[in-house]
Amino acid sequence: MLVVDDIKKSFGQKEVVRGVSFTVQKGEAFGLLGPNGAGKSTTISMICGLLSYDSGEITVGGNSVKNNTMAVKKKIGVVPQEISLYPTMSARDNLLFWGRMYGLTGSQTKKRAEAVLDYVGLRDRAKDKIETFSGGMKRRINIGASLMHEPELLIMDEPTVGIDPQSRNHILQTIQQLNQNGMTVIYTSHYMEEVDFLCDRIGIVDQGKMIALGTKADLCNRLAGGTAIKLRVSRLNDGFITCVKEMPEVARIITNAENDSLDIFVSSHQHVVGEIMSCAVKNHVQVQSFEVQEPNLENLFLSLTGRSLRD
Repeated sequence: MLVVDDIKKSFGQKEVVRGVSFTVQKGEAFGLLGPNGAGKSTTISMICGLLSYDSGEITVGGNSVKNNTMAVKKKIGVVPQEISLYPTMSARDNLLFWGRMYGLTGSQTKKRAEAVLDYVGLRDRAKDKIETFSGGMKRRINIGASLMHEPELLIMDEPTVGIDPQSRNHILQTIQQLNQNGMTVIYTSHYMEEVDFLCDRIGIVDQGKMIALGTKADLCNRLAGGTAIKLRVSRLNDGFITCVKEMPEVARIITNAENDSLDIFVSSHQHVVGEIMSCAVKNHVQVQSFEVQEPNLENLFLSLTGRSLRD
């Protein structure tokens, strides 16, 4: 469905995307993750044909984004992070408007609007103005607008930002159902549990490059130092940090001086725990909290980028 082949993009002298490549199969749910400024939003804009790329190639359903932009746009539905609706218009009228913008005829648009209202569970609010809706309901209509032309590829950029847990669950279940019905989905989020719930494969972008790509199990299994030991101490000092770094099992340490905490990534924690405690005693550091976490997406992301996904 999607092939991104060695694309590059610069703004002036700054290279924002530096040779990113990945594919998404038809019917797949693909998670695209990256810290702020990593280049994922630029990559999405290039896939959608909203931004040109300097080199490389992107194809959607076999069509080049650069050479056949309109054919690509007809295949793609985009759910932006911002609410892209007219607040003084009703939910139904918003859907009718976006249906016509996608090129549907009057009868097609009316039929699709009713189907989409059912799909997002808001038929009973069809005549109400968007400005009267809760944040979660606005998000659901926002998704509905992207479905009006029955796209083959749905690209979702942070679709659950700032909404209540009940609305988030409804949206996630809707996306899962769309995917199970055959729609290809690309999903970005700052909530790792959403990606874990929805996505078959995951790509992690950092500093304009694809630094990890695969299934959750593949990525966690091949991550050196995938087990994370999370420590909070009375006061970090260089002696303690150096002592821990010298342990052969330690792959990486990420320190946070603001709250005197460390994330220590180890190949095996069986013998390391006691050694860490010995380092603390030697360097007059009092351990206030201690947690061992087996390999997971949060630890994977932190280990690869040095930041948590929400930073």
